[in-house]
Amino acid sequence: MYERLIMYKILVINPGGTSTKIGVYEDETPLFIETVRHSNEELSRFETHLDQYEYRRAHIIKLLEKKAVPLKSLSAVVGRGGPFLPLKSGTYRVNDRILNDVKHGKVQAEHISNIGVFLAHGIAEPHGIPSFFVDPVSVDEFEPVARISGVKEIPRLSLSHALNMKATARRAARELTKDYKNVNLIIVHLGSGISVSAHRKGRQIDSSNANDEAPFSPQRAGTVPLTGLVKLCYSGKYTEKEMMKKLLKKSGLFSHLETDNVEEIERGIENSDKESELVLEAMAYQVSKWIGQMAVVLSGRIDAIVISGGIAHSKFVINYIKSKTEFLAKIIVLPGEDEMEALAMGALRVLRGEEAAKEYEGVGKKFEKRGM
Repeated sequence: MYERLIMYKILVINPGGTSTKIGVYEDETPLFIETVRHSNEELSRFETHLDQYEYRRAHIIKLLEKKAVPLKSLSAVVGRGGPFLPLKSGTYRVNDRILNDVKHGKVQAEHISNIGVFLAHGIAEPHGIPSFFVDPVSVDEFEPVARISGVKEIPRLSLSHALNMKATARRAARELTKDYKNVNLIIVHLGSGISVSAHRKGRQIDSSNANDEAPFSPQRAGTVPLTGLVKLCYSGKYTEKEMMKKLLKKSGLFSHLETDNVEEIERGIENSDKESELVLEAMAYQVSKWIGQMAVVLSGRIDAIVISGGIAHSKFVINYIKSKTEFLAKIIVLPGEDEMEALAMGALRVLRGEEAAKEYEGVGKKFEKRGM
């Protein structure tokens, strides 16, 4: 007599600035993943991110109807988590506390990803289906010493590409035929923002913050000379909002080369564009320095350096980083990112009983808002 295998069907929702990624997984297998685009004209009607809830929910329901996926057939709904209050890594149930905290602004930053928990809960709850979020931006497993900066009023905050980096770390551990909880890894996420993190025995104990202190990236300034930054802020040329936009959207590669497209920059290098070569090399140089910092955090005991994200497809960037850091440890390159799969697998682990869902508490925790 054969034991019947339970198959779980999971709806995954990943809201972005001008899009909503929607997918349905049956266990590990994606039945479909589609991206619904939203024009700036459409989004301009909404004053806040939460005001977009009904608009985005309608798009999700419409796509599920088109794909003939009844809501009652779902085992769970999982949404992307944002810069909430500091949290340990894991899969969390969406409960009233997280919904209230996001609704009342008790988050570290305003970001469209915060709406993910509302979309997941709003679709799941009427049908008695559990809803989850997984490894949000605010995963915080820092050691106390890692929180201290040189200015008491400005602590170092743990805000990173935790969802992709945690998933990448687990994948790399499998390649090493080890358990994530038994390895030390340096994980590098190369995207429009760049995060470099140290993982010790299953915990992300330190990380760059792509918005505050990090290598510069295609769009973001990263760590810059402080006195120069202060002078620019007080120059009268920019409002606070304009300065934030400059630092987070119009800096990095874009600031130097007027493009944030690495493939385009590499084509320029192939055509002997020396400025493009120098600037892209400088970005890879800064990533390499941050890898060195994380090597010190791990006291040199490193099982592997793992590089992921869209820019990990760049041979120029990867070859440069390897030339600077391969003396430290084995380098594993896992190009691209798959936040959808990471979200689905987080929910699946809970549904299968492989790990327990965490409960968001929120009460009594300190937080500080930062621009994002």
